[in-house]
Amino acid sequence: MAEFLSYETPLGFSLAAIASFSSLVPLIIWGVFMYYKETPIVRANNYSVSCLLLLSLFLCFLCSLGFIGYPQPEKCLLRQVAFGMVFALCISCVLAKTITVVIAFNATKPGSRLRKWTGVKVPYFLILCCALIQLCICVIWLIFFQPFHELDIDTKPGIIIVNCNEGSPTAFWCMLGYLGLLASMSFIIAFLARRLPDSFNEAKLITFSMLAFLSVWVSFIPAYLSARGMYTVAMEVFAILSSSWALMVCIFLPKCFIILFRPNMNSREHLMGKGQQCK
Repeated sequence: MAEFLSYETPLGFSLAAIASFSSLVPLIIWGVFMYYKETPIVRANNYSVSCLLLLSLFLCFLCSLGFIGYPQPEKCLLRQVAFGMVFALCISCVLAKTITVVIAFNATKPGSRLRKWTGVKVPYFLILCCALIQLCICVIWLIFFQPFHELDIDTKPGIIIVNCNEGSPTAFWCMLGYLGLLASMSFIIAFLARRLPDSFNEAKLITFSMLAFLSVWVSFIPAYLSARGMYTVAMEVFAILSSSWALMVCIFLPKCFIILFRPNMNSREHLMGKGQQCK
């Protein structure tokens, strides 16, 4: 008997259905942002990077589907790399938004030299650099330690576990560790900037999102190491979905609520008023 996380099993079907539905939510939020892109709350929080973040979240949900179904050699080769790259892009966007918050606030001070760093080029440069480092890790992994299709007959007697051998556990944990490093940097910077005026930043939202993201993946490590068979894959899929939802809910849900249900709060006067109250 062969065992793998199949679409025919209740667990595999449920995870696939959740991933498919979840992938639609960033697109809906993207549509809302595009429709209301001229409003203060969207413009104040870096519209272009927010859209890139939503696109990366859409890809994060979709990449979880690569872990479900029969683990063919091509799927084994690419699924972890795809996961690592789209999450690196996602967290890089969050880090870029966080650093932009700090730069934007300090650039408003008289005589500040940071005014020249307030354009759109800086966040895109940060995103590119962070993603390129992850790309280098993944390329080295694929060249020297390629993941491969594997049949495990030792873990469960009488059952053939069909899975993907990652090729190098070190490469896998380096890829995951780099994501943790980016998330930790975002959390620390956002936490330190959380008391800046709300008219300039969303640092509190980013702080909560990174805290939730890190909590999911710290919990994932012992669960992943203790699970066996298809439940190892299910744990990773669950962590991907949970951490993606954490980012989406913490960062975008409050904005969408204000845009759709509290339009009176979506004004420059309201944002500046909040900022003045914090001073």
